Amino acid sequence: MNAVSPFAKMPAVTRRLLLESLSSLPFLSATLLAALQRDDPKQASTTVYELRIYHAAPGKLGELLARFRDHTARLFEKHGMKNIAYWTPVDEPDRGNMLVYILQHPSREAATANWKSFQDDPEWKRVKEESEANGKLQEKIDSTYLALTDFSPQLQ
Repeated sequence: MNAVSPFAKMPAVTRRLLLESLSSLPFLSATLLAALQRDDPKQASTTVYELRIYHAAPGKLGELLARFRDHTARLFEKHGMKNIAYWTPVDEPDRGNMLVYILQHPSREAATANWKSFQDDPEWKRVKEESEANGKLQEKIDSTYLALTDFSPQLQ
């Protein structure tokens, strides 16, 4: 007995429309899933990025960079903060006296907990004290928490 496909009895136009629509199903599913996640706060990512700007004390940028290179970046990771990138300005007036960087935290609440555990870490306290034996390395620190927009490329 020959099995007959259920699509064989469909009119050609309907069959073609069905087959064409099946090819776009994965795209449609992904689009709907993304839209649902955007509309549902429980599903939306809670990840926050922290933009930090250190205004170095006069003549201390080199020492500040060394502390970050040799200790701070590793300690951030130890305390749940992901290092995204570090920059120094190229142009005056900020060249030579500013460090700009971005950290990633799982959530705003996690950021608060991460900073508390970092500040309480005995190793950090020792490093800070030793590096500031001849005076503070920064005059001012600016911090801003950021969330990715819906059109931003995803960061890893």
